[in-house]
Amino acid sequence: MSEKLNVPTMAQYLAEGKKPEVLFWVGCAGSFDDRAKKITKAFVKIMNKVGVDFAVLGTEEGCTGDPAKRAGNEFLFQMQAMTNIEVMNAYEIEKVVTTCPHCFNTLKNEYPSLGGNYQVMHHTQFLKSLLNEGKLKVEGGKYKGKRITFHDPCYLGRANDEYEAPRDLLRKLEVELVEMKSCKSKGLCCGAGGAQMFKDAEKGDKEVNIHRTEQAVDVKPDVVAAGCPFCNTMMTDGVKHEGKEDAIEVLDVVEMIANAEDL
Repeated sequence: MSEKLNVPTMAQYLAEGKKPEVLFWVGCAGSFDDRAKKITKAFVKIMNKVGVDFAVLGTEEGCTGDPAKRAGNEFLFQMQAMTNIEVMNAYEIEKVVTTCPHCFNTLKNEYPSLGGNYQVMHHTQFLKSLLNEGKLKVEGGKYKGKRITFHDPCYLGRANDEYEAPRDLLRKLEVELVEMKSCKSKGLCCGAGGAQMFKDAEKGDKEVNIHRTEQAVDVKPDVVAAGCPFCNTMMTDGVKHEGKEDAIEVLDVVEMIANAEDL
């Protein structure tokens, strides 16, 4: 993280006898993947700018267990989940925001039965709430009038029925929003869900991310907007496969907002 970013930990807050308004759950991709770190930084820049009182767990944050559970290792999932829940409950966490739909879905829907009850928001939902409260201003800048298509992450869209928050934010950037052939409840997976990110694909005629990227290329966008670090990786690989990396950018919605603000 660069010097300008203010990223306090829960331990620092506790030492001061204070509690932040929200826990930012960074996730494995946002912590370790070089491309996804840019999404993390863009989100932190916006939260610093609007003065959101937040903290991270830092080294106390473990994987939510999503890949383990999707790959069929329920035992490992429960071990990972219980460790996180113990840490979060000790800090009396109430509200969590994350830039990863996999973390979002797991924390929101699978932690309650193990004793982890929190208000969990995807970063696009959180930014939309800041917009509604008048804390965040989003307006057209470098993306004004550009053709943008939004790729729905499975665990945000079909699993949790959230389609509008990311699109509302994009509309505020005054872009021309164009939809792919398969979108919203009929959206296609990027090919990385269900722990597929970490294993080789089964034999077939075409990789899922290539099929999805073809749908994106068909609508001739300037930017493919994403809301998930895994989707970002898969769509970026797809754009390169199609030889379109000079013409089409793949960016998270929060990166576009930060870029428009020149943060």
